Amino acid sequence: MAEEETGGLPPHSLEAEKAVLRAMLSSPDAVADIVEVLHDVDFYRLAHGLIYTTILDLYARGQTHDQVAVAAELAKQEQLEQAGGSGYLQAVAAGSAGRSTTWLKQAERVQALAVLRRTKEAAVHIENLAAGGGEDDVDRIADAAQAAIFAATARRRTGLPPSYALGDIMEGLLDELEADGQTGLPTGFTDLDSLTGGLHPGQLIVIAARPAMGKTTLALDLLRNVSIKHGLPAALFTLELERLDISRRILSAEARVALHHMRAGTLADEDWTRLARRIPDVSAAPLFIQDSAYATFTDLRAHCRRLQAQRDIQVIAVDALHLLNYGTRQLGSRYEEISEVSRCLKLLAKELQIPIVAVSTLNRAAEQRVDKKPMLNDLRDSGALEDNADVVILIHREDAYEKDTPRAGEADLIVAKHRDGPTATITVAFQGHYSRFVDMAQT
Repeated sequence: MAEEETGGLPPHSLEAEKAVLRAMLSSPDAVADIVEVLHDVDFYRLAHGLIYTTILDLYARGQTHDQVAVAAELAKQEQLEQAGGSGYLQAVAAGSAGRSTTWLKQAERVQALAVLRRTKEAAVHIENLAAGGGEDDVDRIADAAQAAIFAATARRRTGLPPSYALGDIMEGLLDELEADGQTGLPTGFTDLDSLTGGLHPGQLIVIAARPAMGKTTLALDLLRNVSIKHGLPAALFTLELERLDISRRILSAEARVALHHMRAGTLADEDWTRLARRIPDVSAAPLFIQDSAYATFTDLRAHCRRLQAQRDIQVIAVDALHLLNYGTRQLGSRYEEISEVSRCLKLLAKELQIPIVAVSTLNRAAEQRVDKKPMLNDLRDSGALEDNADVVILIHREDAYEKDTPRAGEADLIVAKHRDGPTATITVAFQGHYSRFVDMAQT
């Protein structure tokens, strides 16, 4: 791609890097465009990365960021010589910045070459891992290899994780505090959003209940709200239902057409009218469904990484946790396996910086109680699932046990664990015929 400029060195183009910096030094519009494409680590020449970050620093402070101002700022920071000196800066700035299409094309070239460099480095790393591993290390090596390729190709910062000064973190915290409490993705349930602030990046949210209580339905409600109502990319990995079943449930909930009528093919004219109104919005929603029977959690993790990189997924739901196997390596017990899966799901949520919703089944203990209400220690197979989860939502419906209850059509979303706030029980309406939960005010 740039062989004439590399001479056997890692892929790079100094001319493209200079063209990018030239545009940024002369045009605020170029800075705004290019910052969406490049990071400082994408530059092959370290001096160029230093110039780039200095331009961004001046731009962020609303100050002039031409060649003279950048040279002065670098001198102030005692980094001017590392950036090549005033003469080099002057040479880089000389000439025309060109049009936006030109500087974006050059920025994309710089980024592409950076991806090639990182991919080559990842390949060497993977080869070293494989050479030094044995049969018992297959899962560890496979995961490390996938992570290395993901990091190389995901067009984001690479290298060692940065450390953050507390003062810098406080600025982001103040912005969050000023966001009226809603800092995560909205769930579609007013009281749940008020309690939790929505679904936050890096969180593992567990939805758990006994069979037929609506676990999958609630997970789909969260995804529908994110993807259909707010237009944000979301993904469902399901091991229990097929994609046609999922799409049928989604359409039933959105159009308010009885699910059993859709299954039986007994739709009335009014049903068709309702469907016709909602099908365009549902079809256009960035919701991705994967219903393959994953052999291992390692496979699922690799697909999550790839989908998030390709589609910028904002939330992932996994249905259901108790059906997942960890990997080819046999663990000591099912308890240990679920513990490892839940721990890795939490780490994956932090790595991808998105919330992950995991559906799980409760054991039979709740059914032995008089009130049948589930508790946190009813989580099936593993207490580690409770430990790793940031939020645990247990579903309870009295009408599932007592048909004549005055609370027919109601459901309790019991927030039994909330790492960053109080717990509470939130009452919502359960409309099973439409395969959805809704706020009581919407009934």
